[in-house]
Amino acid sequence: MTQLIDLEKKINSELATKIKSSYIKHNHLYLNIEVEDLTEVLVFLKNNSSTKFRQLIDVTAVDYPEEKNRFNLIYLLLSHEFNNRVILNYYINENEIIPSITEIFPSANWMEREVFDMYGIKFKNHPDLRRILTDYNFDGFPLRKDFPLTGHNEVRYSEDEKKVIYEPVKLEQNYRNFDYESPWEGTKYIKNINKKND
Repeated sequence: MTQLIDLEKKINSELATKIKSSYIKHNHLYLNIEVEDLTEVLVFLKNNSSTKFRQLIDVTAVDYPEEKNRFNLIYLLLSHEFNNRVILNYYINENEIIPSITEIFPSANWMEREVFDMYGIKFKNHPDLRRILTDYNFDGFPLRKDFPLTGHNEVRYSEDEKKVIYEPVKLEQNYRNFDYESPWEGTKYIKNINKKND
């Protein structure tokens, strides 16, 4: 814990104007910054001899649709040498385009593509910003909290057309009359028919 406290002091003294707030929780150092300071803070954390956060673990986001700055972008970094983790985050609005960090951490390529695919957040100067988990014609962004749980379209293979087709989602209720009291004997209307036949 004292090592993390020293690290927090070191980062705050070196990047005094760049760090909005910092705290330690669950043996992780949390840093809150502004989006325009992202590349400078990451270069410092990666290259400074007292930090050496040389591995990017993940890039992700959290959606707060009711807030003005809708998305919280989160970067998880690991220092193998000092066995420390730092969680860097900042808030952006819905239409903001943020800088890609693929030149600092090449592994961010796929992580940023996933954030783009799931949340619709765009990264400036990304080498290959396209969908990675959903289909190219997919409508919407699944991890936004305003995306319908069933989606807009369903995909299935058509034997008649011999290809994959898209159709609007149909919500069927095949099990509307399911008998929860006695599922082995069937629903009530089947029970009534069976009694009449006896």
